[in-house]
Amino acid sequence: MATLRDIKRRITGVKNTQQITKAMKMVAAARLRKAQDNIINARPYSRKIAEVLNTLLNVEKNYSNDLLEKREVNSVAVLLVTSDRGLCGGFNMSAIREVEEMVKGNFSDYYIQNNFDIYCIGKKGSDYCRAKGIKTYAEQVGVFSHLNFEFAVEMVNNLTGRFIKKEIDKVLVVYNEFKSVVQQKIVTKQLLPIEPSMETKAEGNVAEFIYEPDKVSIINSLLPRYLNSMMWTVLLDSYAAELGARMTAMDMATENAKELIRSLQVTYNKERQAAITNEILEIVSGANALKDA
Repeated sequence: MATLRDIKRRITGVKNTQQITKAMKMVAAARLRKAQDNIINARPYSRKIAEVLNTLLNVEKNYSNDLLEKREVNSVAVLLVTSDRGLCGGFNMSAIREVEEMVKGNFSDYYIQNNFDIYCIGKKGSDYCRAKGIKTYAEQVGVFSHLNFEFAVEMVNNLTGRFIKKEIDKVLVVYNEFKSVVQQKIVTKQLLPIEPSMETKAEGNVAEFIYEPDKVSIINSLLPRYLNSMMWTVLLDSYAAELGARMTAMDMATENAKELIRSLQVTYNKERQAAITNEILEIVSGANALKDA
């Protein structure tokens, strides 16, 4: 049975932990506001580029570009986006399990034949793959501490270069999409080849535009911008989702610590009362023994 001193030490330890989790929650909440604003501001730009590009590609039916080329898939690249730090609940494992299912499921043949390249963005994903013996093609850590658009452009250039050279035939991105502070959604999105939406508006609602210099030139200009904006929103989404998950996890940890402290305090009081009662009994017994002597 634990002594009063042991219980008191444990209460002190849990209180110290509670202070840490409370501080981490406050830090995550402060950073989340800016991250949330960034992703909310980036989404309209990304959606508008996709909308204009889809409209042009639906008009230019015979347009062809290496980035749109659909071919037999002999090799696949997957971007696994996780965080650099832990203590954010199931945020990282949700994305990791999605890629693990690919390795063991639909893409197992590609993985066995070394035609399944995993790009790990985030330390937690690369650490897990290394620990489990999952082969990775490239690892990028420390990205989210200084997140910038140039990194997204660099990743896109690397992937499009390999795609055009036919080193890879398909590129997927697995990440957590930010929905709200308490909700993140695992998304698997195809980056390459670009798949334009074939949805068109009703005939009477289609606006007629005059394009300068011409439709093809505009499409050529929009394709890399579209990929860059997609990659950038993926990174912003993941970072905001990470902070939301950490804030929720630390809030729950703080509440659990509060409940544990209450439980330990009750146990401490019971043990203390029992010790006092035993001391009183010993004193009374001693007094009675002296009286009888």
